[in-house]
Amino acid sequence: MDPAMRLEQHLRVERFGAVRIHELQRVVELDSGRSASGAGTVPADEIGDVLRQMVIVVPCMDEPRRVIEGVLAGIPHDCLIVLVSNSERAPLDRFEIETQCVEEFCRLAERTAVVVHQGDPGLGAAFEAAGMPSLIDDAGLVRGGRGEAMLVGTAIAAMSGRAYVGCVDADNHVPGAVHEYVTAYAAGLRLAGGPYAMVRIPRHPRPVVREGRLFLDGAGGDAEIANYFLNRVLADRSGLTTEMIATGDAGERALSLPLALRLRTAGGRASGAYELVDLFTQFGDPDVEPVAVLQIEMRDSQSHDEVGGGGGPARWMDALAPLYHAPITPPAVREELARFVIDRGVAQPPPREWIYPPLADLAFDLLADVLRREAGTFREIDGRAVPTGPILPNPLGTAVGRAPVPEIDDTPVPIDEVLD
Repeated sequence: MDPAMRLEQHLRVERFGAVRIHELQRVVELDSGRSASGAGTVPADEIGDVLRQMVIVVPCMDEPRRVIEGVLAGIPHDCLIVLVSNSERAPLDRFEIETQCVEEFCRLAERTAVVVHQGDPGLGAAFEAAGMPSLIDDAGLVRGGRGEAMLVGTAIAAMSGRAYVGCVDADNHVPGAVHEYVTAYAAGLRLAGGPYAMVRIPRHPRPVVREGRLFLDGAGGDAEIANYFLNRVLADRSGLTTEMIATGDAGERALSLPLALRLRTAGGRASGAYELVDLFTQFGDPDVEPVAVLQIEMRDSQSHDEVGGGGGPARWMDALAPLYHAPITPPAVREELARFVIDRGVAQPPPREWIYPPLADLAFDLLADVLRREAGTFREIDGRAVPTGPILPNPLGTAVGRAPVPEIDDTPVPIDEVLD
């Protein structure tokens, strides 16, 4: 039985048009008992209802098998797992090892999962046929990057017929943290209600294993930079200083499927910050459908191997790029951001990442057809003793349909023009 969960209950909410950003809440009890009640408590049966409708996307790149096994073990039983890999195929085929790991896990746990490799030409052909050629590079492959992996995973989630999609990283060494994240997603989405809801987990300095010793990395400082500038945009709208946004570059997050299909996606590591930018862009009018954004602070830390030098300019530049180029960013905030970049020895503005259109525009029937015919790495894994139906039963037809989305101004914004 899934545990009940108790969260701090706050009343403070900041609004940006129809976007309602709730104050950061901490997990008070990981398991608040079967008879728990009161504000901030989500009963076990309600959490279970959400988990049964949730898809968890696991972006993966060259992670050790034992770490992947731990992540899979931490994902609650009723969730569908979608592993999107960008791991090397030669000289050692790590993707095949990952697939075997998922197959063995599903057999032992009687679970369902979907796996696919980001560099599969059939995957690129499927997205091109379905109407998203911008996702494809010159070689006909889906562009590499975490944002692209999430986009692929979300498209597969849409074909599952489920109602929610979340993300956990494949490099998490703490299965208990994975379980807490996903349970918190379910609790937050249940509290948010409504068709448009998002739960975001803040980044904090995290323990990393470096040469056999445990250290805290610098992720907290990078997160604070993104939070500061996003809060400046909120303050410009309201006229009041605020620190409400605590999840500016959140990597772990979950959304209702209707919202996930409506939002645009930024490539690479800019996707977490760009989600908020696109929310402000699309839902900046207070008269449109409201969006609830909950921010939940975990009790468990995420421990991971150090990869690529941790924080630094590359990381905070990824988070700042969407805001620097966004039409919603006030001139005064863009100027402050430009001076911040220059003061840290970066002469050029944050580069614009690839921005992909909403998935609601996809022809999902074509996507499903080409995936199954041409993508050799696309596998639907069913370890259930008694299968009760297909894993991906719902190709959704030609398109989901959506409200009009504002056009993006793709004109670059040079720093010298900003500082004139």
